[in-house]
Amino acid sequence: QVQLVESGGGLVQPGGSLRLSCVASGFTFSTAVMSWYRQAPGKERELIAIITSTGDYINYENSVKGRFTVSRDNAKNTLYLQMNNLKRDDTAVYNCKWPSRDYWGQGTQVTVSS
Repeated sequence: QVQLVESGGGLVQPGGSLRLSCVASGFTFSTAVMSWYRQAPGKERELIAIITSTGDYINYENSVKGRFTVSRDNAKNTLYLQMNNLKRDDTAVYNCKWPSRDYWGQGTQVTVSS
């Protein structure tokens, strides 16, 4: 059974940092392209980062470039999203996704507010 479990969200002040984790199970994580999405209140879900199985290709949505870093530890079956210099507009539910099989995690809430 495929499972993706996110954690690491919370309340942070503007300019702060958070690191999200997504622990995968039930499939061969080390060969899977993985991605992070987010959905802000009243907005459509958007793709913000994608990483290949070895990490040799990474791409970001323009608004997070230079602030967010996606990485993975295949030995731990874990995907990460390091988020720095957070802005109020980053407030959203963040999900990891295994895109080739359309599996999603349950999401973790990130709220950026003073």
